[in-house]
Amino acid sequence: MAKIYTRSGDEGSTSLPDGTRVGKADPRIELYGALDEANCLIGLARVNVVDSNVDAVLEFLQHRLFNCAGCLATGQPSGQPSVSAEDVASLEAAIDRFTDRMGGFRGFMLPGCDETSARLHVARTVVRRAERAVAHVAATEPVDPNVLAFLNRASDLLYAAARFSGAGNECVWRPDAQRP
Repeated sequence: MAKIYTRSGDEGSTSLPDGTRVGKADPRIELYGALDEANCLIGLARVNVVDSNVDAVLEFLQHRLFNCAGCLATGQPSGQPSVSAEDVASLEAAIDRFTDRMGGFRGFMLPGCDETSARLHVARTVVRRAERAVAHVAATEPVDPNVLAFLNRASDLLYAAARFSGAGNECVWRPDAQRP
């Protein structure tokens, strides 16, 4: 069995799938890290999710986040993991289901009124960071447009899932909240 450590990154560099060495502060490595962090946070949120439909969508999202990293790492050659327009549409359908059950979008909610929705909100913010990192890379390198669309929808999905999971415990944003 191969060892997980190689010692090749001990001086601050790492390899891309094509063997190119880059610094660990390279924008591509930053975006892989953001995708990995988002995936872990979604997994942490899933621990408390009680609705099997929400859990199934979140699991799908986790798998596709790995696919996003694969697309970004390899440029999506044939036979590699991919993200498709159908994947984006699947997220949109889930967003619509969760939002419809909540009576539509009626404004923003504050994270933190229950643990599950708070965890989903944290995951949402990290997906947004990953989306910004991909947009940064896309400014200088070709990026699959489905990846950007998928990440944009993924953060919307996490918002809708947080609202759905926290139904009844939501903290409505009040711009005119009283000072303590």
